[in-house]
Amino acid sequence: MTDKLPPIAAPTGLRPRFWETVPLKKMSGAEWEALCDGCGKCCLNKIEYEDNGEVAFTRVACRLLDGDTCRCSNYATRHTYVPECVQLTPKKLEKIAYWLPTTCAYRLIHEGKPLYDWHPLVSGDPEAVHIEGASVRGWTVPETDVKEDDWENYIIEERP
Repeated sequence: MTDKLPPIAAPTGLRPRFWETVPLKKMSGAEWEALCDGCGKCCLNKIEYEDNGEVAFTRVACRLLDGDTCRCSNYATRHTYVPECVQLTPKKLEKIAYWLPTTCAYRLIHEGKPLYDWHPLVSGDPEAVHIEGASVRGWTVPETDVKEDDWENYIIEERP
């Protein structure tokens, strides 16, 4: 018996279980995008403390986050509306991995760790991240409703 999971049907154009064999820098654009589990955690506003470098996640979500789907409502043109939105790349990942949630596929692969069983690429089910409770579905507050000075009132413990 093997510990390895059998290959699952990858979305069209993706190599089966590519995340286990292809370095982040060598992934196709479609493979890179498919790593996103749709949790929405990267769209939470964070507070980074200058004195110790710690990052605190808040329940305050980017104005473009759709709280039901946990996806950006304007992904293709998000920089028009949110110029500070980070476009994650393998090179940027090296510098900001600490800023991503511990469950993030980009961070996990960067750190040499496996994806969680609920990740859509592993489970085959894009709803698994929500069923597991690993997404922000249903508990965010839009940033348009909270002044930045009040974000500290919305700090949460990161959900694994």
